Amino acid sequence: MFKSAKPYFGLRGGWLTFWITLACGADMTLYGYDQGVFSGVVISQDFLQLHGLAQSSKASLLGTVAAIYDVGCFLGSLSAYWLGERLGRRNTVLVGTTIMTIGAILQASSYSLGHMMAGRIIAGIGNGLNTSTAPIWQVETSKVQLRGKLVILENVLVLVGFSLANWLNYGLSFASGPVSWRFPLSFQLIFNIILFCTVPWLPESPRWLVAHGRPDEALQIIADLEDKDNSDPFVQLQMSQIQYSVDYEKANSVSFGDILRGRAHEKAGTKTVRRLILGMGAQAMQQFSGINVTSYYLPTVLTKSVGLDESLARLLTACNSVQYLLFSMIGIPNVERWGRRILLMFGAAGMCFCYIFITALIRYNEMPGYAYREEVASASVAFFFLYYVFFGIGMQGVPWLYPTEINSLTMRTKGAALGAATNWIFNFMVVEITPIGIENLGWRFYIVWIALNAAMIPVIYVFYPETAGRTLEDMDDYYRSNPPLFACLDKEAISSKRPKKYEARDEHIIRVKEESAEHLEISEKVEA
Repeated sequence: MFKSAKPYFGLRGGWLTFWITLACGADMTLYGYDQGVFSGVVISQDFLQLHGLAQSSKASLLGTVAAIYDVGCFLGSLSAYWLGERLGRRNTVLVGTTIMTIGAILQASSYSLGHMMAGRIIAGIGNGLNTSTAPIWQVETSKVQLRGKLVILENVLVLVGFSLANWLNYGLSFASGPVSWRFPLSFQLIFNIILFCTVPWLPESPRWLVAHGRPDEALQIIADLEDKDNSDPFVQLQMSQIQYSVDYEKANSVSFGDILRGRAHEKAGTKTVRRLILGMGAQAMQQFSGINVTSYYLPTVLTKSVGLDESLARLLTACNSVQYLLFSMIGIPNVERWGRRILLMFGAAGMCFCYIFITALIRYNEMPGYAYREEVASASVAFFFLYYVFFGIGMQGVPWLYPTEINSLTMRTKGAALGAATNWIFNFMVVEITPIGIENLGWRFYIVWIALNAAMIPVIYVFYPETAGRTLEDMDDYYRSNPPLFACLDKEAISSKRPKKYEARDEHIIRVKEESAEHLEISEKVEA
């Protein structure tokens, strides 16, 4: 039996979960900071002049400098597929953090366009590794009743980083020279230090340990996380469920190579390809919502489309990040109560509503000779703010949570990596085309996001099963039952409450284990 003298500095139960959440949260805060920091960099005159991007004809190149980071994230997410399975969740985060540190130093010390782009790509690779791995690590070390809340909390911390970056950008907009953009790019190293100080002494995922032939270590970690003894029936139940899922998936899983070659097939009802597509689709929808039109470029949107001056645009961006953070917190208590499906559909409907008004108001703002241009411009700002309310509540966290829940154990790292890679490649597309779209299409550019948000609602309702309240093993059971393609046809599949058949199964297993323990105790007494 695996034993350790005071592992994790003697922490168990809730405190151990807290420190894992802190580490994963620092990682996601860094992700949010990186999402927000470049919006201020790209309108810094010192940065633009030093890198030869000051001319309006350089809009396409400026978009590439911003978007190349997402290419790095895409490559990092794909790397997480094979690296995460070999190194484990914890070590993969450490590798990603090391790579991000190198990228941050290169960006902050940049004196040429190539230098900056190299730093952007390298930092992106590290971020792709971390954002693909941290949610899995959190999910696989959390109690079922806390799992959704903790992952949503991590995604709220993304907004803490995003807000911090925007306020730092606003404060440094009053400074002249390179400090206005070099200091914000350097500041991200603080989060890297936090990760280096916390991650190494925290526990590995018990599911990863079981999958790699280390069940004794896994059992001890489950007991530590639950603050129970190794022989506790509930700890034994979790261990047996994980072991069963590992054994089943090893016998029935589809290799990634077969998926790439188009040879994947539905082995033993595991529905591997369907689950991968659902996870990747959730991540794609986050980008199809149009969030990075504004996350990367809100100051640009407010100056170019709305007509505000640069200082006011920066201030409004910073203020918006605070209300974005506050409203995103609504998702934490409600992700289990309302379920993943309702939050996603609510967010898509609200964002579609906002973009309809944004499009109409910017249309009139761009109309030559229109008498009320100032008024409609001001009104459009209100709908940009409201857009972030709906995105924060409904779409901020669930797309990162869903791939870690919907995929089976042996496909979880692959599914999360492919989901994150999908998010980043569409992120790249959006960030690349936004400056060009605003410059050449004007108000018509925003019609794209109306159509995409509207299309998400029926897709989510028809195809996406609920994962709230279910254990990860419940989802394996669900897909072994050969469910219909249209999830909306199965009332249990779309219910936000855990189906009673899973509760009955767990009660039966616990009762059997308790009876077995009693019989063993009686036998030992008789022999004695």
